[in-house]
This record gives sequence, C-alpha cells and structure tokens, in this order.
Amino acid sequence: MELTKCKLGELITQRREKNNGSDLPICGVSKDGLIPPKQIDADTSIYNVFYRDDFIFNPARMELNSIAINDKFDRAICSSLYEVFYVHRTDLLLPHFLKLIVKQPWFTRYCEFLGQGSAREYCRFNNISEIEIEFPSIEEQRKIVQAYKTITDRIELKQKINDNLEAQADALFTLKVQNACEMRSLGSFGTVVTGKTPSTDVSEFYGNDLPFVKTPDMHGNTFITSSENSLSTLGAESQANKYLPKNTVIVACIGANAGEVAITSFRSQTNQQINAIISEYPCFLYFSVKSHTAELRALGEGSSTMININKTSFENYGIPTLKDNDLLLLEKQLGKIFRLILSNLQEIDILNETKDVLVTRLSR
Repeated sequence: MELTKCKLGELITQRREKNNGSDLPICGVSKDGLIPPKQIDADTSIYNVFYRDDFIFNPARMELNSIAINDKFDRAICSSLYEVFYVHRTDLLLPHFLKLIVKQPWFTRYCEFLGQGSAREYCRFNNISEIEIEFPSIEEQRKIVQAYKTITDRIELKQKINDNLEAQADALFTLKVQNACEMRSLGSFGTVVTGKTPSTDVSEFYGNDLPFVKTPDMHGNTFITSSENSLSTLGAESQANKYLPKNTVIVACIGANAGEVAITSFRSQTNQQINAIISEYPCFLYFSVKSHTAELRALGEGSSTMININKTSFENYGIPTLKDNDLLLLEKQLGKIFRLILSNLQEIDILNETKDVLVTRLSR
C-alpha cells in the first residue's frame, strides 16, 4: 500500500472563531471524546467555536491524549483554553482517518515529547503541526474508516445488549430477594480468599501461564475476560492456596474502588486488593454485593480514598437470602442471562482485537 508522508501542518488549519453570543452547546474534551463542561457559569463570549469534523484539544493535557473530533454537533463552543483545528486538505486526508491517527500511542508520546522537550509547558497547534504522518489514498482511508466504524458500531450494540441483560437480571434478583427469609454471611456461601502478590524480586514468578487479576481489570464489567498481568506456573504455585476457579466473585477491598464487584471467566489469582468468594452462587452473590456496595465500603478502615475492607469484616457481612431450593432456582435463572452477557463480552474482546489489527498500519 503506497503511503504519502508529510507534516500535519500541511493538512490542517487552526480555527480562531470566537462565540458571538449564540446559544450553542458547550463541550469539554478528554481522551474519551467530547464531555460536558466542568464550569457551567463561565463567560462564553470568549469561547472558541467549532464545527462538525473539527478537532478540539487541550494543549495542557496532550500527554493524556485529550483530543477529540466533533462528530456530534453542527456547531458548538468550548473553553478558550482549548484549541481547535480542521483538515483543509480533505482531498488528501479524511478527518475521521486522522481521528484514528491521533489516537495511536505514538502520537500521544510525540505530543508529550513536544510539550516536555522544549521551554513550552503546552503542546499547542504549532507543535502538533510539526508532527509527520503517513497515510494511504483517500479510497483506502474510506475502507479503513468504514471497517473501523462497523466494528465500533457492533461493539456499542453488544454493550447496549449487555446493559439491558444485566438490568433484566437485576430486576429478577430484586423481585426474588423481596421474599428473603433469613440473613447469611458472605463467607457462608463458600470460601473467601484474599489475594497476594508474588515477590516482584523474582522475575521467574511472572509470565503468561495464569491471569493475575487486579482492580483495573474489572473495568466495571460483569465478567472479567482478560487481565493485563499474568503469572508463570512457578509464580502461581508459590501461592497455590490463592488459585481461583472461573465463576469466582471478586470484590475490590482497597482504595477508591472498594466494593466494586465482578465475576472471573477463567482460572486465575488476584493481588491483595481483592477479596474473592468461591461459591456455587456467583450470580446471586454478584448482585448481593453490588446492592450493598455502600455498606461494604462503610466496613472499611481509613479515609475515603484509602478504604481497606479486611477479610474478616468482609466474610462476616450479612446479606438477605432465600431458602435453599429458591436460591438454587434463582441462580439458574440468573445464570442463563449471565451466560449471554459473557458471550457478548467475549465477542467484544474479539472485535477489539480486530480493531487493533486494523489500525496497526497507522502505528510507527
């Protein structure tokens, strides 16, 4: 595939239009895209105007990739602290193809270098203009953008389906638990295990044999389907009493995420920031913990950001439950829904991998 190489400044122009008092949508920007503004009572007469397919970025946060394309509004405004540019050579570069480029790790690293590698405190439009990019023909760009959009649309659909499925399961759980007849401790539903980190001084303890789950891996999902870190067989065997089978309920017990809950989809181990419950009732326990997050956090010691829910307090915490037969029936009903959720999450993982492969040609 033939590529064209040039500086970004040859393709983009800074937009300097100020608001004339029009009542326009106000936006902030982050690495995740356009966001609601942090300050809602500001003087918007000095705000910058931007149009559809314009790029808005925060020059003080480019090392965090705080740049986004406007694909929501025909016309809107943002703080004067932000800068705006647009692609003026759309015969050579599609704005939505540039969107894929600016989200590449190399682009963020370059912006960080430009901001820190000089006397400037910010990475401004003039700095970005010096970045050299490579891109294929317009026809090839359209194919890549369309393929990327197809994948992201599918991911969004699957996420919406999962949100709906979890809402259905939550409603079923809530309805049934209204008939709870007794209180039982979390520990009575199975075995509670608090994770541990193998010595980081022994490099042989780490490898690709067993997922090693930490709280960032939870991502707010019902199931954990991947982990950033892993242990070698040697490292896992060094703490063999910490093995967790799939369908284990894990609960963050330290810090700002304390009380967050998920279910594992594979055999794993966790670090010491997680309490786990190995039980035949993972779906029931998932919602039980989720519905008592505030109460569990209240058990923790320390400040709001350094909460530590110890194992004893956790396993002794009481939750309302059902008679054994009713509990088994509810777990089966919830399990059917959760299997659909897991299947969708696994498809999302595959779609994300495909998306990453698609844009590897944009990486340096």
